[in-house]
Formats: sequence, C-alpha cells, structure tokens
Amino acid sequence: MTKTKIKKSIPRRPFVAGNWKMHRTASDTKILIEDIVQRVQKIATVDMVVCPPFTSLPAAAETLGRHSILAIGAQNMHQSKEGAFTGEISGPMLRELGVRYVILGHSERRQYFNETDV
Repeated sequence: MTKTKIKKSIPRRPFVAGNWKMHRTASDTKILIEDIVQRVQKIATVDMVVCPPFTSLPAAAETLGRHSILAIGAQNMHQSKEGAFTGEISGPMLRELGVRYVILGHSERRQYFNETDV
C-alpha cells in the first residue's frame, strides 16, 4: 500500500479589475481614480486594477503613482511589439506608461470587430 500525498491548495487572492470602456476623459479619470482610492483604501486583501481608455492611461498612471492600493491596466493590446497596425498599442508601449495588466477577449471586440481566439 502506497501513501498518496495530498497537496494543499494555496488560497487564491481575490482580483478585481474595472474598466470604463469608452467613457470619461483624462481629467474625469483623475477624479474617478481619486474617488475609487478613497473608497477602497482600507481593503488590503484584494488585488485591484483600474483600466481606463487608452487616452486616459497617462493621467491614470500619474494619479495612481501616488497610491499603491491600485494597479493600472489597459483595455486592449496588439500581440506584436511593433508594426504597421494603425490605431493599435503594443505591450512595450503600455509598459512604458506603467501598465501592468491588460484585459483581452472582450465580448464587444468579438461582436463588433469579429475578433476570435485565433
């Protein structure tokens, strides 16, 4: 008879990401982030990410630079580092703005732009 070791699973830390799609300007984003920070500043047991529109990423990064409770994410990213992909944004470009996360596979991108998993 052999003994089987049972692995104990490590509890996963909750992760919450929110994006405001194609709403709010850069100045609106600063105000919204300050409000979010005030509301969640005492929550230390959840990883939280805000994902504003691309044009608001610099404003978000500037505002979040003062707060470590929230991370910054992007709403989309192209798979190539660079190239002739008008209107797209690459990982290195996002990283330079302080982006640590990206939301991919949006239902609206599938519906309106015929994007797929391939």
